[in-house]
Amino acid sequence: MSDSSILAGPAMRRLRKRERLTQTAMAQKLDISPSYLNLIERNQRPLSARVMMKVVDTFDFDPRNLREDKSIGGIEGLVRRLAHDRFERFDIDREEMVEFLSSAPNIAAAFADLFDHSATPDAAVDGPLQQSRREIERWQNHFADLDQAAEETADEMRLSRAEIGAALTERLREKHQLTVRILPREVMPEALRRLDLHARQLQLSEMLDVPSRNFQVALQLARLEQERRIDEFASATDFADDAARQLFERHLAAYFAAALVMPYGRFLRACEATGYDLPVLMRRFTVSFEQLAHRLTTLQRIGQRGLPFFMARIDRAGQISKRFVGASGATILETEDTCPLWNVHETFSRPSELMLQMLDLEGAGAAPDHWFTISRTVDGSGTSGEARFAIVLGLEVRLARDLAQARHFSFEKKHAQPVGHGCSRCHRSACLQRSLAPEGARLHFDRMSRGNTPFSFGTGRAD
Repeated sequence: MSDSSILAGPAMRRLRKRERLTQTAMAQKLDISPSYLNLIERNQRPLSARVMMKVVDTFDFDPRNLREDKSIGGIEGLVRRLAHDRFERFDIDREEMVEFLSSAPNIAAAFADLFDHSATPDAAVDGPLQQSRREIERWQNHFADLDQAAEETADEMRLSRAEIGAALTERLREKHQLTVRILPREVMPEALRRLDLHARQLQLSEMLDVPSRNFQVALQLARLEQERRIDEFASATDFADDAARQLFERHLAAYFAAALVMPYGRFLRACEATGYDLPVLMRRFTVSFEQLAHRLTTLQRIGQRGLPFFMARIDRAGQISKRFVGASGATILETEDTCPLWNVHETFSRPSELMLQMLDLEGAGAAPDHWFTISRTVDGSGTSGEARFAIVLGLEVRLARDLAQARHFSFEKKHAQPVGHGCSRCHRSACLQRSLAPEGARLHFDRMSRGNTPFSFGTGRAD
């Protein structure tokens, strides 16, 4: 559905009841016919941009409330939850999910809340990181107010016409009377950044490269200039402990810093003009691959959307230390395990090389199951290679064909690599790389022969 029209029947109905109006009376105020309003409330007609603006002006209504499904990550958030094994027997297709979400968003939100907080087996032991991730996902990692504020600040600083590091440093000096000082590693052996208010200095380690230095200055500006906005976002959450809130606040500060270095409008135009050419974008905005990957997951501004990427950071053991699903709907990141056949693991033996792969994801259900991924290693900040991670960006295959990095890539389905959600949740029977049997699978044993794979199992579950 286009950004200029949305289905908003339940929200319109609640607004009318709140105002204690009949359909005829509300239709008169909106300058539309009662029959048209009736169709809107029954989700048989979309709410056009003209009518939406009339609603906003007439009833002092926040248009964000028309899209209540955003609170659970939209249709992709619902798809991800219903893709869980426990719902497999219901055979719910995507069309049913769309109908459920559009006709009863409050009930869908209640289901999502129940799933997240009690139906999920690990919910009772969710730590601060999981709680923070859940809140980021609820927003699809797009915080429009922070993006707008960052763009306005970038315009004030004229970042498009200045060397970004110098402009950020000058902003810190002029507006906050703080200077930036680069210190030797032996002076800051265990720190990358330190704010010394007595000396009025932001002290940075010499081990930080230029993109990391710029980001740390931008991060300090975020903490100084966006404290109120960040606190408003964090105050609206319901975290179980303060550590989760602080992690969320840290993410929001980093979000603003990235948005300041890569202002939304200019960054999206550069993405579209270059075909999302990653090396070009890194140089144009003086950012690292990891910083760029983060930013690509956030481009969900209404009327000005970018491609819906997902992003993850994975260590040598296959553990995911960062994950941003954004608006991609990707279920490949929903577990703590990763498939050994995903070439993201090979990047460690080929440092800094962009590695491409098309994936056919097993058991995706109603969610998209064909993905194009781009992986590359990055060194941990200030470590000179002592810590190394793999960063992976992913996009649905149907959206990836025009990417700069995919111009000579074969998208024939036969070239897709079958992968799963880690061995314990994957039911592909012929995988030679399998290390574990699928959880709940009925294992078969034959004393007379030995197959190519360590486990033989059927499609049914063990009793």
